[in-house]
Amino acid sequence: MIQTTQSLISHLACAKCGTKYSHDQLQTYATCCNQPLVTHYTKGQMPNPDDLAKRENSMWRYAEMLPLLDQNNRVSLGEGMTPIIPLKRLAREHHLENLYLKDEGLNPTGSFKARGLSMAISKAKELGVTECIIPTAGNAGGALSAYCAVAGMKATIVMPRKTPLIFQQECQFYGAKLILVDGLIDECGKLANQITHDTGAFNVSTLKEPYRLEGKKTMGYEIAEQMKWQLPDIILYPTGGGTGLLGIWKAFQEMRALGWLTDQPLPKMIAVQTANCSPIVDLINGTASSPGSYTMSIANGLSVPVAFGQDMIMQVLQASKGGAVKVIEEEIKQGVHEISAKEGILISPEGAAIWQALKRLVQDEKIQPHQQILLLNTGSGYKYLENLN
Repeated sequence: MIQTTQSLISHLACAKCGTKYSHDQLQTYATCCNQPLVTHYTKGQMPNPDDLAKRENSMWRYAEMLPLLDQNNRVSLGEGMTPIIPLKRLAREHHLENLYLKDEGLNPTGSFKARGLSMAISKAKELGVTECIIPTAGNAGGALSAYCAVAGMKATIVMPRKTPLIFQQECQFYGAKLILVDGLIDECGKLANQITHDTGAFNVSTLKEPYRLEGKKTMGYEIAEQMKWQLPDIILYPTGGGTGLLGIWKAFQEMRALGWLTDQPLPKMIAVQTANCSPIVDLINGTASSPGSYTMSIANGLSVPVAFGQDMIMQVLQASKGGAVKVIEEEIKQGVHEISAKEGILISPEGAAIWQALKRLVQDEKIQPHQQILLLNTGSGYKYLENLN
């Protein structure tokens, strides 16, 4: 049953200078500073946190803090409210006292991308969009294709040719037009921009429109609610475009403003990348490379040479007193096997990367065994079997 709650959205604003943009018009990014647009909300009637349990078991339970004005425009496949699972065997073997995993692989289309695309396509529908295009490393393409199918929109997917076949096939099954490109997602983005210019299709690239971030932030709301409003000490997140990491942090800030969180410290946010493609880690270390020097990873979602939200990512890592770590490809494969064999979860390579990063941080005494640690697995490992052979 669709809720009758009213969105408290007030405006959009440039992430850098704060210039306001209207939420009543179709928007892309802040042209004033060439930065993402961030959605802001006004104070209004909000439920008591204890009353949330009475609501539908999806990300839409937080509808007041989502931008959709008319719930009849909602395009949903039941995304959100993924479980937080204690990793008991791994914790015991590695002497960790409080280790948990939020498994986003249980979302529709098998990844956290379902959240962002559900929200973005719902808002696009509300604003009259009939055709969308997206450059993708894999999962976002499948999610866009599925939600456009539900909404009755045309979808064009621009994807690296080296993406595993299953990602290509799912887009086609959902009725999307698939275009394969030699190169990484940055090359796909260039072609998507050209097609947008030529056809007028709405470009749903990461942070090039404001509402995928709003869908992703529901992970943060769920983390707080599922952990009974006591946030973990550390959150490790696999970071390509960075929308998930940014969304979780945005949710924490919003919940503080709502009075849903006490004065407890917010978690340290740790971004994890692969050595094949590590622009954020390299930027922090002062060893930034040209985008062309990065290569495809078996963790497709980490193969992002240039993040449009790079400045925002750096701000979150600094504000949370967190950091960034990279792991090598062989470690990622080992992580998939270890978690599968020990916990019965066929984790994505992105999820395996954060597990391997955690072990290194514990070994280096940058994370203490008694701290409460939350890992975010962003997708189902079943879609990556071709990469793991």
